[in-house]
Amino acid sequence: MKQVMTGLVVCVLVLAAASAYGVLQRRRSGRVRVRGRDDGKRLDAAALGAELGERATLVQFSSAFCAPCRATRRVLGEVAGVVPGVTHVEIDAEAHLDLVRRLDILKTPTVLVLDADGRVVRRATGQPRKADVIAALGEAV
Repeated sequence: MKQVMTGLVVCVLVLAAASAYGVLQRRRSGRVRVRGRDDGKRLDAAALGAELGERATLVQFSSAFCAPCRATRRVLGEVAGVVPGVTHVEIDAEAHLDLVRRLDILKTPTVLVLDADGRVVRRATGQPRKADVIAALGEAV
């Protein structure tokens, strides 16, 4: 009987820890934030394979089988279409592993907000909300 109770307590603790981790990950996913490790990181047109936007550039790292990547592509395309001088560039993470490693891209979609000079000013991992992207652009321009 004592072993059954111990096993039950262990199961409850594992489920509670997994649930807490899931809630934390869900809250962090898609949030646009500044990371200290991005300080000084810069991308140019050669690294992107496309020209930088006049005022800012939204760089999206995607993969072929990523469902949130399609929704993110739509959101960033809409924002780039509405905000003058902003360009959206999508990069296939699997085809650009050197860039992925250099920028610490750990999952797709990851969105980098670059200023006019190509400096990384914001980052979002997961599908960002349109309002958050527009707010992040306010700091880049």
